[in-house]
Amino acid sequence: MGRHEPVVDWATDFDHTDDAYVADPFTIWNELRNSCPIARTDRYQGAWLPTRHEDIAAIAYDTDRFTSRSVVMSEFRAPVEMAPQGIAPPISSDPPYHKGARRVLLPAFAPQAVDKLEASTRAYCHQLVGALRVEAGDGGVVDAAVGYAQHIPVRVIANMLGLPETDGERFRGFVNHVLEGVDKPMEERALGMMDLFEYLQVQIDDHLANPRDDLISYLLAAELDGSQLDPFQVARTVALLLIAGIDTTWSAIGASLWHLAGNPADRQRLVAEPDLLPTAMEEFLRAYAPVTMARLVREDMDYSGCPMKANDFVLLPFPAANRDPKAFDRADEVIIDREVNRHAAFGLGIHRCAGSHLARMELRVALEVWLAEFPEFELADPAAVRWSAGQVRGPRLLPVRIG
Repeated sequence: MGRHEPVVDWATDFDHTDDAYVADPFTIWNELRNSCPIARTDRYQGAWLPTRHEDIAAIAYDTDRFTSRSVVMSEFRAPVEMAPQGIAPPISSDPPYHKGARRVLLPAFAPQAVDKLEASTRAYCHQLVGALRVEAGDGGVVDAAVGYAQHIPVRVIANMLGLPETDGERFRGFVNHVLEGVDKPMEERALGMMDLFEYLQVQIDDHLANPRDDLISYLLAAELDGSQLDPFQVARTVALLLIAGIDTTWSAIGASLWHLAGNPADRQRLVAEPDLLPTAMEEFLRAYAPVTMARLVREDMDYSGCPMKANDFVLLPFPAANRDPKAFDRADEVIIDREVNRHAAFGLGIHRCAGSHLARMELRVALEVWLAEFPEFELADPAAVRWSAGQVRGPRLLPVRIG
């Protein structure tokens, strides 16, 4: 990223956009967990970084002392007046509002609803691998992130919301700005957010004038506490679904393919034992969990000896929780037949991902189709792999050589 000074001391001056953190956060988390389990920084106007499963879970469940009204750590904090809805309900909502806002979304992401999306998702994955096969031929190099992983959730979420499939590149731009551009100047951040919401307002106005059978029209007709949802709340919820629904799944697919490209024994075993894939998927989600969420401290307090101040950010790195050796046996090893695997990839507490069924379906189908078409592939140049910065981690460039 390079917009801030490099970090020298991770315990007292961490930065989740630092080049070293982007390249390998696991080593940093391990070192902190053993020496200073809750790191502190004055960057972003003050923030904390717990690295133990115990602390991450405790804070995630503690809605009395920590508010969710801002879940992306940057220089901006949503004002107190935005609670209990927050910026992007329901992920930014606090109790008691959160429960109803989440309940409105659940039918669209229930297993039965997700099952109906599998055939079209699989057909699109076949279309993508077919194009990559033509592009590379035998023994050629393709980018598994740019040419495959990033496209799948864009198409799925666009179809669910009723947004134009042709706007996929614009959606990826929104994702990059909101989640990776957190260290940009406030003025630049604000312009990007305006662009996102101006786009969504046009789409919502069109849905109000021309209702159809999609998620935006469903939300516009939905009721919460006896009242129809306000269009601005719908816009903020759609922003959440668009951003989070794309980047998290895109990152999980890419990280799984990165692992298989660099670990031929695991790849060969999954090709030979396709029934093992659901178990292996859960291990990929544990080991390479893409999501870190943020909370704000409500009031000045002492937390485990840490003098937290009101409006300090607290980052909750769920991937660090998944790598805690006190929570998982052989935590830093990827064991694709790991049976007991209560990972935190989809979060902990009231904000556990409502779209987990959808994400699992997309990940499973994406891997099934890829492995069927490309049973042999490897990293073309490990040094050329590039990972995203910020709070969602996944490969953005992933050149692989296919057999």
